[in-house]
Parts: sequence; structure tokens; C-alpha cells
Amino acid sequence: MNGLGIGRYVLGWQLVGLAGFLLLPWYAVEDGFWGFGWLFDGYPFDPDYAPAIVLLLQGAKPWLWPIAGFLLLPALALGRPSTERFTQNVLLLVGGLGVAYILGQGFTVGLRGWNAGFLEAWYGPLGDRQFGMGYGALLAGTGLFFLFTLGCAARGAVNGDGFVVGSIGLIVMVVALFIFFPVARILISALQTNEGLFSLAALLDKLLTGKIWGLDCVYSHRACGVAWNSLALAVAVGAGTTLLGLAFALVVTRTGFPAKRLFRGLTVLPIITPPFVIGLALILLFGQSGAITQFLEAAFGIPASRWLYGFSGVWLAQMLAFTPIAFLVLIGVVEGVSPSVEEAAQTLRADAWTTLRTVSLPLMRPGLANAFLLGFIESMADFGNPMVLGGNFNVLSTEIFFAIVGAQYDQGRASVLALVLLFFTLLAFYAQRRWLGRKSYTSVTGKGDAGIAVPLPGRFATLIFGVTIPWAVMTAVLYATILFGGFVNLWGLDHTLTLRHYIDAFGITVGDHGWVWSGGAWNSFFTTIAISAISAPLTAAIGLLTAYLLVRQRFLGKQAFEFGTMLSFAIPGTVIGVSYVLAFNVPPLELTGTGIILVISFVFRNMPVGVRAGIASMSQLDSSLDEASLTLGASSWQTIRRVVLPLMRPAILAALVYSFVRAMTAISAVIFLVSAEYDMATAYILGRVENNDYGLSIAYSSVLIVIMFVAILLLQLLVGERRLGRRSAAKLEIGGQPA
Repeated sequence: MNGLGIGRYVLGWQLVGLAGFLLLPWYAVEDGFWGFGWLFDGYPFDPDYAPAIVLLLQGAKPWLWPIAGFLLLPALALGRPSTERFTQNVLLLVGGLGVAYILGQGFTVGLRGWNAGFLEAWYGPLGDRQFGMGYGALLAGTGLFFLFTLGCAARGAVNGDGFVVGSIGLIVMVVALFIFFPVARILISALQTNEGLFSLAALLDKLLTGKIWGLDCVYSHRACGVAWNSLALAVAVGAGTTLLGLAFALVVTRTGFPAKRLFRGLTVLPIITPPFVIGLALILLFGQSGAITQFLEAAFGIPASRWLYGFSGVWLAQMLAFTPIAFLVLIGVVEGVSPSVEEAAQTLRADAWTTLRTVSLPLMRPGLANAFLLGFIESMADFGNPMVLGGNFNVLSTEIFFAIVGAQYDQGRASVLALVLLFFTLLAFYAQRRWLGRKSYTSVTGKGDAGIAVPLPGRFATLIFGVTIPWAVMTAVLYATILFGGFVNLWGLDHTLTLRHYIDAFGITVGDHGWVWSGGAWNSFFTTIAISAISAPLTAAIGLLTAYLLVRQRFLGKQAFEFGTMLSFAIPGTVIGVSYVLAFNVPPLELTGTGIILVISFVFRNMPVGVRAGIASMSQLDSSLDEASLTLGASSWQTIRRVVLPLMRPAILAALVYSFVRAMTAISAVIFLVSAEYDMATAYILGRVENNDYGLSIAYSSVLIVIMFVAILLLQLLVGERRLGRRSAAKLEIGGQPA
């Protein structure tokens, strides 16, 4: 890093910080992050919209003066080489202390004035409350933060690569702010008594209870503790979704099955469905009065039972809901296995089964491990399906939900249950790392590879078709039932065809002033589309950048960094929602009731899927590709954009699709964060379900399914396919032999 190069970046980030201090409102405006009415409402002299410099010149907020100094001092480093100790010290001290001061002054002023008595003695009592940080503080803090990362790069961190150091710093900062900080706010209550005093005994009293760890089910028909219920269910779902996702990926990529495009669609459908809709559809099909249950009883004399309510029903619903995640992760990994390696095995006289078992599957281990981890964590965090189908089978997520929103409102107990869930997640994370070990799984290199994938063994192909085809048929029947429910008066009782539910939700009428969006669902629909469209690319970008840093870079604290990025995925959405309310309902980050808090919650809740998909995909890319690009003079950013990203299109698609549809269908965290202005589709649907308006709920869900299915097709066209220079596989019969 030479002096000219660092000087350009120093000046750029200094100007960004000064723009926030001199030009933009320092505090959050009433219209919210997306509102810009302040430009025409008293800006820049109205104190509610004034930049920091205007507030200071008006004699207000004198504690903001030091920030001006922090923003001006980096000019001392301009024109000096980055190797000079003075330059490095200026950037490190100014950037680090500047960010710390901005955060510190934000936390010292609360809703009722100063949070410390000596500050009130210095500055006097505050005339009014301090609002949260706005555009100005955000830009000033951003500029100072990246000046600090430039100082770290100048000191030689990560080989002095400014882009890599800045990326690591950015991920660490946002993870700390939007994952660790809110989770810490709610978990700290686990150590508090009902009177608010800290006590280790209070933690142990809530933790060591039979309802959590009880093993009565081993000796009787009584229920086990929720910890063991959750662990058994998560392991079963993780293993099941991984195997089923692998089966679908093999059918789509390794066979000539004529309906593979339909398979892709049916596999992805469950992920684009509001969680409670699958549970309701299963009840109407397999419940005691369900259509299939009644048919089996009438045709074969099989009596109706309550098998659907409990472990088996929740497992089936979660398998339907989470198999698409495993499929999206594994399809890129299966495509990435080099045919030349498989052909080499067959040249050494290995048959198709031996090649699959000893060559292909071992190269897929990163994808299999990541798919299992995601399925395990999703099962742990899910509360929609256990809520509908659990019966007497209680799990951690439902217990947390009732502890928070129930009549007891025991926030401390919910925090203890969340700690137990975190322990299981950490255990699964450790087991995954041990299973993968330090072996290399590289199969995509810079060398040409125009081979053809080895056909699946005949009996194995028959087995996976015997599993995937019935599963696809069941999925199709399930969704036919869902679509049918939107066109009948009363689902399950009165099947008279009608469009009433769609008109109530999405009606458009002509009034005195033109077209009127008269349907009750339009507000939540437009808000959901906008929030999802904003959060999806941000989620994919942060997730894949994190994956690149984890796979390609070496730095201190790398394993802790990786676990930190997975933390939000391990916490139930209910706890995430409550923790966000506690953390961001007061200064300095006052975000509740705004659209930005919904975007933030979606980005950091769904980011781990992009991370795991990116890690699985990049594990197969030879690092010599990056090294060749860097040797030819490309920067790290150019290497990512021109070399890495084109080879990671399956992972990009997985991250975009998953983040978009999860933002469209999320409920557990959203229910705490929506407001009258920013209402989300799932919150609206849940409200209709609580009012027993199932027809409108199903109609709205059907519209969301169609919208998301179209969005997935558009994303597929936008991202495109990864080109590896290989020939297409020959069409195969179901038995696995070439046609």
C-alpha cells in the first residue's frame, strides 16, 4: 500500500465523514429512515433536522464538538506514505477513538436525560430527550471506522490488503451491533431475579428444571424435557432434509429425468409458503377428519388417529419446509464435483457404486455438513410448525414463545431456554467442524474439465426415484389443497366456489378520484415486497463476502468470527424480535416502528444461509484461481468480481432466493417489529387466522406463493448458470443406464 493509494482512500473516507457532520441531520427524523420530507420542512435550521455543525453553532449539543476534531485530524496523514509510523498512528487513533466517542456519547444520553450524574453536573440538565442517531451520525461513524481499518491495513494486517481488512472490520462491526448487542440485552436477564437483581442462583434455578431436562419419557409415557425433544427433532430433521435434498439434487443434475424442471419447482415451493399454512394443510389432509384419513378409513378400514399431532407431525412439516434449504445448498456442490475425477476412478476399474461412495460423496462433504447444520438450526428455531402440530410435544422454541408472549411474561426463563438452544447449536457447529476436518475438497480448478458426470448406479437411482417421486406427488397434493382453499367459502366444510376472499384481500374499485386499492391486504403486500426486495441483495452480499473471508483469508479470531455470523440463525425468531425491541427502542439506535429495523432483522437473520452456501461452494474452488488473478495485478475486489463470483452463481442464487422468500414469509421475529405504517404480510395473515378467517388467509398465501415463484424464476434468469466447460449429462432411464 503506497502513499498515493492510501491518501486517496483517506481523503475519500474523510469526506464521507465530513458530509455526515456538515450536511445531513445528525439525529433520526420522525419520518423514519426512508422518509425525506425533512428536506422541505425547516432543514437545515430546524433542530429536529439540523446537521451537527448547525446544532453546535446554535449552542446546542456541545458534546458533539470533539467529533469535528476527529474528522479533521486525518488530513495530517495525507501525502505521507502508509509505511510511516506517524500515518498509521493517526489513522488508528483518530478512527478508533472517533467511533468509540460517537457510540459513547450516544449511550450516555437516554430517554430521561443523562445516564450518569457527573455528566449532568458538567453540562447541566437536558431540556429534552435525545433521539437516536440519524443519517449524519451514521455517515460520520462510517467514515471514521474505515479510516481505522485503513490504519490496520497500513500496519500490515492481512498482508496490508485494505479491501480485505475493511471487509473484515465491516462484518465484525455489523455483527456486533445487530447480533451480539441485541442478544446480550435479552440474555443478560437470565442472570436477573424478578426484582432485577443479578444472581447466579436465579440462573441455575431456571436452568436445572425437569421441564427442560426431564427424562420421564424413558421410563413412562410421559413427555420428555423440551431440551431432549428439541435435540431429537433437530437431529432427525437435519439428517432427513440432508438426505432428501441430496436425492433431489442428484435427480436434477445426474439423471435425464424428463420432469426435472417440475422437480425444481416442487422442491422450492415449501420454502415460499407461510409456515403455518403447511401445518393447516397437513391437518386437512391427514388429521382425524382430513380428506386422506377419511378416504383410508372408508376404503381400507384404517381407523383415524392422532398420529399427526406430536413428533411425527412436526417432523413431517419441518421436512417439507426445510428440505428446500438443503437442496439449494447441495445442488451447487453436486454440480461442482469434477467428472474427470470420477472418470479416473472408473479407469482404475471402480464400478459406478464404488465411484459414488468413495469419490463423489466424499467431495460433497462440505455441502452435506452445511446442509445438516442449516436443517438442525432451522428445526431448533422453528415455532410455527410445533405450534400447529405439536400437541403435547413441547420444544424449546414454543416454550420461549409462551414465556415471552404468554400471560406469565417470564423474560428470564425465555433467556435461559435460549441459552440451552445456543448450547445445542454450538455442539452441532463443533461436530460439523470435526467431521470436515482439515481435508481438501477442491474439485473446480483453472484446468479444463469437459468430462461427463458418471451415471448413478442402477439400484441407487431406482431408490432415489422411489423416494423423490412420492415426495413430489405429496407436495403437489398439499399445494393443490392450499390453492383450493382460497376458492371455497369455508375450507373443509363449505366447498362452494367463490372469489370473495381474493376480492376482500386484493379488491380494486373505481371511486370519485379514480382507482382505489380497496382490498384490506394491499398495505401489507406493498410493504412486504419493498422490504424483501431491499433486504435480499444486502443479505446475499454480506453473506457471500463473509464466506469469501472465511475460506480465502487467514486472520486472528477466524473461528469466533464464523460462529458469530451463525449466532442469529441459532436464536429463535421470537427471541430475536424481543431482543431487537429491547435494544433498539431507545437511543442511540432508535429503530423500532421503522422499516429499517425490519430490513436489519431480515439481513442478519438470513445471512447464515448465504455464508454456508458460499463456504460450501468456495471449498470446491482452487485458491490458485485467486492467486493467478492477484499475480496479474488485479485487486482483491476485482478478483472477487471477475473470478470468484461467476463461479459461485449457485451460491448467489441460493442466498438471493432464500433471503427474499424468508423475508416474505417470516413471522416469529416480525410479529414484534411491525407497526401500523410497516405491516408485513405474515403478520396480517396471522391476524386473519386468529379471527378464523381461513379463506382470506389461504387466498393471501396463494398470492404470495405465486409472487415468490415468479421472483425465483426471475432471479434464476438474472444470476444465470455457472459455466464449467462440461458436457451435459446423457439422458438416463430411471434405472440409471444411458438411454
